[in-house]
Amino acid sequence: QVQLVESGGGLVQAGGSLRLSCAASGRTFSTYAMGWFRQAPGKEREFVAAISWSGSSTYYADSVKGRFTISRDNAKNTLYLQMNSLKPEDTAVYYCAADSGPLSQDVRRYDYWGQGTQVTVSS
Repeated sequence: QVQLVESGGGLVQAGGSLRLSCAASGRTFSTYAMGWFRQAPGKEREFVAAISWSGSSTYYADSVKGRFTISRDNAKNTLYLQMNSLKPEDTAVYYCAADSGPLSQDVRRYDYWGQGTQVTVSS
């Protein structure tokens, strides 16, 4: 089992940057593919980015490609999301999640979820 806690959200102006972190408990973090998702008010939770257990493979939603970077440090049991050139439409609650299977953008595939961190981008 993995417990996940996100941090690093906040209020930023359009064009600014934020770095989200997701701290994982348990010794099996390095065996999970990890993902970031987001959910804006009134909308469904959507895929943002995912990374393989080793960090060698990554996958991004088209809406964030070239602006966001997902990474992980298995020695520190931590997942990151570097967000640059933020836009008002990036405003959402951001969640990290762990998947015991292969890399996936399907929200239904993920087994464990954090509580989320709010990101607000002002115009």
